[in-house]
Amino acid sequence: MPLPFPCIAIIPARYGSTRFPGKPLTPILGRPMFWHVARRAQASPSIQAVYLATDDERIAREAELLDIPAIMTSPKHSSGTDRILEAACSLDLHQDTVVVNIQGDEPGLDPHLVDRLVEPFLQPEVQVSTAARILGPEYAEDPNLVKVVRAWTGQALYFSRAPIPHTRDGQPEDVLLHIGMYAFRLPTLRRFHQLGPSPLEKKEKLEQLRLLEAGIPIHVVLTDHQCYGVDRPEDVARVEAILRKEQGECAQY
Repeated sequence: MPLPFPCIAIIPARYGSTRFPGKPLTPILGRPMFWHVARRAQASPSIQAVYLATDDERIAREAELLDIPAIMTSPKHSSGTDRILEAACSLDLHQDTVVVNIQGDEPGLDPHLVDRLVEPFLQPEVQVSTAARILGPEYAEDPNLVKVVRAWTGQALYFSRAPIPHTRDGQPEDVLLHIGMYAFRLPTLRRFHQLGPSPLEKKEKLEQLRLLEAGIPIHVVLTDHQCYGVDRPEDVARVEAILRKEQGECAQY
């Protein structure tokens, strides 16, 4: 059934990276990483169009060769969300549009996860959505893994690099791992930019806290999807092995 609102996906693809310069162009099974992400986003029935938002002509040229629409954006953005907003504003979108911000380093993206992110917007009060999955207690202390606590309504209560919630009796419990994909109603995406970095955002280095501090609720959907991000060059071989296995399983049917 068609959605009652337009919905697009934008993939931020910045060339510069301290740990991995040129990451969006990294070959994954013979294709640049951004190609895999874009193709999987396009496979989501919820998405009407997919765009690449980049700051580099090399990425834009490669995207054009692969028939993926690319939008040139400023190299000065401090976050992927700001880059998404610039790209969205250049498209002259309807005010009812839902914009999905898809991480450019997830070549194993599950299109069904994109659908899950968009589904809450059938409720008119939802302004922002993101995702989380259950993680074993042994990972709770890792500050590189962002945890989230949510209410029974699905709204996020807090995000942190610390283990939350704290269990006072010392019994280890599963935590919710935040998956860094977001969907915004276009006016809320603009509002995010206007607010500027908040105190908690600066302390935790988590931009989603900007919304919570401003009283803008974030709906958290639960998923079983396992993310396979590429953070460093050594992650490429691991992700390629996973994608080869996935392709082999699909070929059996």
